[in-house]
Amino acid sequence: MAHSVQSTFKRTVSLAAVLALLGGPLEALAQAPAQPLQPAPGGTAAPNANPAPANPGGQMLPVPPTASPSINPPPAPAPMASAGPASIADMAEGLLDAVVNISTSQSVKDDGAGPQPQIQEGSPFQEFFDDFFDGEGNQGGNQKVSSLGSGFVIDPSGYVVTNNHVIEGADDIEVIFPNGSKLKAKLVGTDTKTDLSVLKVEPKAPLKAVRFGNSRQMRIGDWVMAIGNPFGLGGSVTLGIISARGRNINAGPYDNFIQTDAAINKGNSGGPLFNMRGEVIGINTAIISPSGGSIGIGFAVPTELAENIVHQLIEFGETRRGWLGVRIQPVTDDIAASLGLDRARGALVSGVVNNGPIKNGEIKAGDVVLTFDGQPVNEMRDLPRIVAESPVDKQVDVVILRDGKEQTVKVTLGRLEDSVDADDDSDKPDAPDEQGENNDPQATPPGDQPDQSGQADQADKGAASTFGMTLAVLDEEQRKSFNIAESVEGVVVTAVAPNSPAAQKGVKVGEVIVEVGQDFVEKPEDVLKRINALKAEGRRNAHVMVSDTAGNLRFVAMPLE
Repeated sequence: MAHSVQSTFKRTVSLAAVLALLGGPLEALAQAPAQPLQPAPGGTAAPNANPAPANPGGQMLPVPPTASPSINPPPAPAPMASAGPASIADMAEGLLDAVVNISTSQSVKDDGAGPQPQIQEGSPFQEFFDDFFDGEGNQGGNQKVSSLGSGFVIDPSGYVVTNNHVIEGADDIEVIFPNGSKLKAKLVGTDTKTDLSVLKVEPKAPLKAVRFGNSRQMRIGDWVMAIGNPFGLGGSVTLGIISARGRNINAGPYDNFIQTDAAINKGNSGGPLFNMRGEVIGINTAIISPSGGSIGIGFAVPTELAENIVHQLIEFGETRRGWLGVRIQPVTDDIAASLGLDRARGALVSGVVNNGPIKNGEIKAGDVVLTFDGQPVNEMRDLPRIVAESPVDKQVDVVILRDGKEQTVKVTLGRLEDSVDADDDSDKPDAPDEQGENNDPQATPPGDQPDQSGQADQADKGAASTFGMTLAVLDEEQRKSFNIAESVEGVVVTAVAPNSPAAQKGVKVGEVIVEVGQDFVEKPEDVLKRINALKAEGRRNAHVMVSDTAGNLRFVAMPLE
């Protein structure tokens, strides 16, 4: 009994001692705030900077609290370098006020049938026009058709540049400024060949204007910015690069467009294309788009062409272009080889306009214009543009190739009149020889097969065959038969075999061979002798001057191999 009581007493005392030992640390732990971990010298966190001494008596100690994880915030990131082009916000802000919207209206007669007038898709006015033209109150008569485009101010006094097609046929033209103000505009002048027009408004205070830059300095890959009025949305800024230069899209005789991938849409026409100095280097004019929206192929008239035209329209109300008075055609690879040129370049003169600037034979048919007023003529279409940009009455140096030798001649330019341009078709290209077609019903092969070797077939009264064409002396009978003008001299073509070299070059029955290898011919045997001589010289092509019945000349290159 005593032993049992004593044992029980001992167990009770032992339990109380354990509880006493545990109670102190637990109470302190409950009352004291948690201590953060301190970084160790080596960079790692230590649970306790002052660890308790080891338990010398081997007594049971309380379990230490679990350590909290270390939270070390990362250092602030360093400023990152710009990963794209610099912002154009400052530049755009200074230019937006000079770019305007052009609103035009035109009265058209509504006969109650046919297609209704169209407004640009997405325009804020589209709903108005749909309601107006589809409404029940439309009983016929004259209706107003509106359109929207873009333009830009080039002079604080109120001169505005835009495209001709934006204002063409308009009865009323209104210029809308970015602040919402509107001014009626008067048409100063227009040029349909480059699709440019100049307007004039009368502001109460000087306007914000932009200046022209030098488009010749722009390179493929340079950044450009377009501002305009796409789909009637008002001043919109787009950014891109110059994708190509010197584009010919068959829009006019002086095509030399800048191609850009800056977004250009309907309504951007007439708006400016800026370089990164805020200078206008192009006037946005056309797009290629199956859907009507931007697909990254837009075209702008370069200022190297537009600036002079704009100044002429302001000063004279019309353009005053230089005029050389020649007809030209391309220099193909075959023609270049026949003339001894190192490569296809220049513009081949196929005729000279009577009573034009060329009065003393400075330039003749058969010459190749290589350089005009110091500017190289790399291809045929360069010459009309360079001549048109030159001042009227200016004396210029022209480098030509004649008889296989280069020489320089001086020419005084005339003025290109619209009537002259329409009647004489001067300074414009003739059709390339590859595009000729032989559709004449008389162009049938003779009874014998043509001699493709170029040898004479003398069986028929002085006639000869070569390149698949039959040649004869141009006498009065032949002249009357084919109605050939008296001024035309040479050897007449009386038949052309289908699919022959002559047919492929577009030679037709009734046309006249005037020269072969720049030598005049008057008999069929002259043609054959000249062809044989060219073969002996190692020429691959024969340079042949051909005249139609009216005396219009062109050149073809007949293959000698």
